[in-house]
Amino acid sequence: MHIVVAITGASGAPIAVRLLGALAEEHEVSLVLSEQGRRVLALEVPGASLPAARHYEARELSAPIASSSRAPDAMVICPCSMRTAAAVAHGLSDNLVTRCAENMLRLRRPLVLVPRETPLSAAALHNLARLASWGAFIVMPVLTYYFQPRSLDDMADFVVGKVLDCLGLPHRLYRRWAEEESGDNTAVPGSR
Repeated sequence: MHIVVAITGASGAPIAVRLLGALAEEHEVSLVLSEQGRRVLALEVPGASLPAARHYEARELSAPIASSSRAPDAMVICPCSMRTAAAVAHGLSDNLVTRCAENMLRLRRPLVLVPRETPLSAAALHNLARLASWGAFIVMPVLTYYFQPRSLDDMADFVVGKVLDCLGLPHRLYRRWAEEESGDNTAVPGSR
């Protein structure tokens, strides 16, 4: 599967790094970095390894993935800035990130946004709801405790696992909620 991962200018770069690592093991990955995304990445994960078959800058509108005839199978924008979400929600294909995202919506292919902003304004909520109504997955990187995380990496893996769930990809990044034979609901290791 060919998956584009775009990193834009919002906090959450460690999640993107872990996502790239999980995807690059079995999938063809193209990475798109916005200028602000690169800055945030340098602040949050200096010197991070970014495994991807191809690397693009957001300004490279001539890249093959800008064309719907060469569109990838899926796209994840992680982290997704509110500027990027607004541009995609309003069809402003002014860079490679927003152009590729528009192609995903046009072709009804999986588009996952991991917006990292809080609190959310009414405008941001409207834009995210609009994108969800068109079929985009919105994966908020929220704190979750039922699987008993022990580190920030565990929390990041949970979000990455939810992204992979949206893409229909198997993983073992977090323990899934399951009903045991006794009838008690407890977190148990996943079988995927």
